[in-house]
Amino acid sequence: MSFAKGRRTVNSPYGALLSPRLTGMPGPCSYDRPRRIRRGAALTLFLAGVLATGTVTGTWSDAAEGAAGRTAPDRTSSGAHTRESALADRAAVERAASEAVEDGKSGAQAAAEVVSRSGDRWSAIYTPGEYEDFQEQLGGGYVGVGLWVRPAAGGRITVSRVQPGSPAARAGIALGDRLRAVDGHRTRGVPVTEVVARLRGAATDGSRGAAAAGSPVTLDLQRGDRRWSETLHRTRLRSRNVVVDRPSGAHGPTRVKIGAFTKGTGDEVRRAVRRASAHDGMLLDLRGNTGGLVTEAVATASAFLDGGLVATYDVRGSQRALYAQRGGNTHLPLVVLVDGGTMSAAELLAGALQDRGRAVLVGSPTFGKGAVQMPSELPDGSVAELTVGHYRTPSGRTVDDSGLTPDLAAGDGAEKRARTVLSGLGGGS
Repeated sequence: MSFAKGRRTVNSPYGALLSPRLTGMPGPCSYDRPRRIRRGAALTLFLAGVLATGTVTGTWSDAAEGAAGRTAPDRTSSGAHTRESALADRAAVERAASEAVEDGKSGAQAAAEVVSRSGDRWSAIYTPGEYEDFQEQLGGGYVGVGLWVRPAAGGRITVSRVQPGSPAARAGIALGDRLRAVDGHRTRGVPVTEVVARLRGAATDGSRGAAAAGSPVTLDLQRGDRRWSETLHRTRLRSRNVVVDRPSGAHGPTRVKIGAFTKGTGDEVRRAVRRASAHDGMLLDLRGNTGGLVTEAVATASAFLDGGLVATYDVRGSQRALYAQRGGNTHLPLVVLVDGGTMSAAELLAGALQDRGRAVLVGSPTFGKGAVQMPSELPDGSVAELTVGHYRTPSGRTVDDSGLTPDLAAGDGAEKRARTVLSGLGGGS
């Protein structure tokens, strides 16, 4: 089922094409070491919602021009058997695309139909414009005005976040403002994906990427009874997917929130670890983290581990492994916050830290998405991202469908309980 209007996503409510080169560093580990990952292998784990953030239940989370969404698909919509066994056949997809192109038809559409019939909920077809955008966003940058928007009652679209220092922030646009129109196109009742595409100057069918930096966009806004228009100029911005909150006083834990694993995430976490108090410890918040670059998830694990196994994964029956780099801080007290929106590469990280006895997980069960995708280009320039296998945690657990179970269950008061646990580990209160 494709449910982002005008996009050729298939059986996946949202996703981004990732093709990092993965290399594993060997290190000590209490688990048997599988065969090392092949250098240069292309691997994908799910990154949610850059352009589409609707769930299969029809609800929506925040959507931003250059940030990952926060809501995961309904985990009960299909069973574990479907997730494990329903795989799109790469040869059939490529053959359908080639035949369609020879007949003067859309190769991407033909490929999408094959994937749809396969029942593989994680495979997807992306247009060249979408692929280009995703590559830029996974690099941590994007062109836009710095707005996060979300649907509100009555089909309205409201501002849910404004990036500091962005054109939107300089214009005085604030949280809660209603976005009535973009370049004259009304937003009420329009899918949030289309609103975000217009903010970025991208084609709403995904055929063209974002507009160039410096291009104008006019927004019609409302705050209470006041209505006004602002013409902003898009600029190149950096996504803030890692937010570090340090204690205001002399003592207290460092809190690191990771929204998605984009380029540089691992380095940012390492810097935060180096500056954190060895006594007060760290809260690593992965709630709502929908994945990203696997290389960055492994680099983040390396900040807390001294080498060793992070995960194994299979590609068409061939088992491979990912290892942490040596030299991580293995003594810093660490608690990881997770919830039902924690998925994919975030589950890979949390599972490794839990299995290795490096962190206590607090929160609610994670989403349960461990499928591995590998991309390939189709004859018309579109990209097929097809499931080829699944990953497992160091102890051999699979996260598909079941997700990770936290060591301490907590709901609305999860962060307070996490701080209590951290205090018991030697961290500050």
